[in-house]
Amino acid sequence: MTKYALLSTVFIVLFSACSSKKVYEPITLGDDWKAYEESKHTIIDTSSNVALLEDRTVLTHDGLVNVKIKNDDRLISQSDGWIISASVDGNLSLTSQNDTTVVKHLNLKKSIAGASVSGNDLAITFADNEIALYDIETKSILFKEQGGKFIAADSRIVNPFFMRGLVLFPTLDGKVVFVNNVKKKRLRTVIVSSEDNFNNVIAFDLVENKIIAATSYKILSMAKKEVRVKYEIRSIVYDEDKIFIATKQGKVISLTPDLQVESKIKFPFAHFYAMVSNGDKLYVLEKEGYLIVLDKKTFDYTVHEVDFDDGFVFTSKKSFFVNDKKILTQ
Repeated sequence: MTKYALLSTVFIVLFSACSSKKVYEPITLGDDWKAYEESKHTIIDTSSNVALLEDRTVLTHDGLVNVKIKNDDRLISQSDGWIISASVDGNLSLTSQNDTTVVKHLNLKKSIAGASVSGNDLAITFADNEIALYDIETKSILFKEQGGKFIAADSRIVNPFFMRGLVLFPTLDGKVVFVNNVKKKRLRTVIVSSEDNFNNVIAFDLVENKIIAATSYKILSMAKKEVRVKYEIRSIVYDEDKIFIATKQGKVISLTPDLQVESKIKFPFAHFYAMVSNGDKLYVLEKEGYLIVLDKKTFDYTVHEVDFDDGFVFTSKKSFFVNDKKILTQ
């Protein structure tokens, strides 16, 4: 074989590999999924627990909220009866869900990544990874600390978490900072993972009194001891005593709160958008237009075609929202 023939063969192999990207193809298909509704408005942005619709109203995990966000503001979160939004230069607004005429403002002077409220305390994660606590009424700073440097962050930014006299700050460089909310003093810092890019905490909750935190690269379970396991996580949901993760490799895995594997299954070449846990079933939305329905105990499953286009994805307690579609679980 001449060197020109060899080069041609290499080019053909490389071109074929690039032009034939594999996608998930179910072995068997159930009936088309008909439990979906058209929405009047399209999702135009999402954060960890809220989504913004094109008419500037707010969608939460519990449903629609009749709060309108200013055109220049970004929607940050829902917390303690407030909808939190802010301008790029840090003009933060707290709008009451119960009475939208009640609005409080704080000028924090720089871009905000995440925020939560508990009573009169406002916890902030800034876009430069600084964390802070403010008194809402007096607008005074109660605590502030600069976080570590990071290059880039995943868009799934988790808001600060108030718990039993503590404020837990999931940071943009893969840590959880524990702050005493009475003394306004940092108690400790725990590392979830230590990657260079897109290493922010993307999920955080309590499962059986264990703190569960995850980045895109690793999941941490913490109580009396700390347990870390490597997973490339696409999506994560929690039950009272279980954790379910969907990975970039097309796996769905059931974990105990100690991160022991209970069940797992692989869907080759699947690209998962999101998951919803409802009753004894786990619902997994896949990019090519499939809804995978798994039994949580046996991991038996069915696959159904569902009608939606690519776009922003948000989940409520029992539904997926994709662009202008609401896909219901059963």
